[in-house]
Amino acid sequence: MFTRPVLDQLLQRLREPRKFMQILLGPRQVGKTTLARQAIEQIVIPTHFATADEPALKSRGWIAQQWEAARFLCHNLEGTPQPALLILDEMQKIVGWSETVKRLWDEDTAAELPLRVLLLGSSPLLLREGLSESLAGRFETLRVTHWSYSEMREAFGWDVDTFIYFGGYPGTASLIEDQDRWRHYLLDSLVETTISRDILLTTRVDKPALLRRLFELACRYSGQELSYQKMIGQLQDAGNTTTLAGYLDLLSGVGMVTGLQKYAGDRARQRASSPKLQVYNTALMSALSSYNFQEARDDKIWWGRLTESAVGAHLLNGLGRSGGELYYWRERNREVDFVIERGDDLIAIEVKSGGGGEKLPGIDAFTGAFGKVRSLLVGREGIEVERFLEMPVSMLWER
Repeated sequence: MFTRPVLDQLLQRLREPRKFMQILLGPRQVGKTTLARQAIEQIVIPTHFATADEPALKSRGWIAQQWEAARFLCHNLEGTPQPALLILDEMQKIVGWSETVKRLWDEDTAAELPLRVLLLGSSPLLLREGLSESLAGRFETLRVTHWSYSEMREAFGWDVDTFIYFGGYPGTASLIEDQDRWRHYLLDSLVETTISRDILLTTRVDKPALLRRLFELACRYSGQELSYQKMIGQLQDAGNTTTLAGYLDLLSGVGMVTGLQKYAGDRARQRASSPKLQVYNTALMSALSSYNFQEARDDKIWWGRLTESAVGAHLLNGLGRSGGELYYWRERNREVDFVIERGDDLIAIEVKSGGGGEKLPGIDAFTGAFGKVRSLLVGREGIEVERFLEMPVSMLWER
């Protein structure tokens, strides 16, 4: 059975004496629930599992009911409390959940009840509802990202081209032989569920149709810089740039698409720049295109955009685990595809999936503007795309 490396970290924390509740954060269908169930199989203590992932919102009273059921598992006939585990899925959907969890956790701490608690949620919406305030000092987080090329290859035997097109959703892997079915499943069961349940059900959105069209636009233009004014023109909506920026933040929060900011060495200038659209998973880009797998490979320009987006998604997900910020850079006609900043370190990355022999004026200009920079070329005459995608992002800082 294939297991992700994060499972070992989770098991280690759950086996330690009770000190912190554990928070497992990540987008839909990246394996959070599967990881929790694998932990249940290996932790070997009484466990109570419940989920708030239903069309109708649960109340805080529901949390207390599930907590009491788990507390019951801590008691045995000898009268000595024994360790037990409570797992609650999709907690961010319950209004005021963090205050209730804090009260119940503190009650157990005072009573010295050895109840371990694992909460699962769609990142980072969980954080926005008081996690850092109400539960300060009481939790640790583990982030679960979209599956990497190495994980999809190990679990399903995929080659790099299959991964670039079909992306890193493990639940869709069995459907790729029927590409129409794969596409419909992805859009109906994953995309629509994420938007309707993880965003619209938990957040005020005045223009749901605009948010959906923005998602489609971001997928179609992944890898390209697009100003908010141009987005408004493309979307043919009377919305303003602030609304679009807010909706793009919501879509980024559930791990679907984001807008990379231009690197400027100055936070204020970066926030004011036009974003470069980027998917977290290339499956979203492929599913909304008119190309099947073979047609996508035959179109060199489109495949190049898809490959660049696969590199960007790899960096986004990897930095979510290892730390660092991802940007792009452009000055007139000179561009750097990706810029990583971590502390004082800067890494500039250019992706070349076409013919070789190109010069890199973007890298040269960026280095001239910002000083000491490590530069990487991914693709022709550089690091092979497959090699780069199978390499953990944390290795970029190894010399």
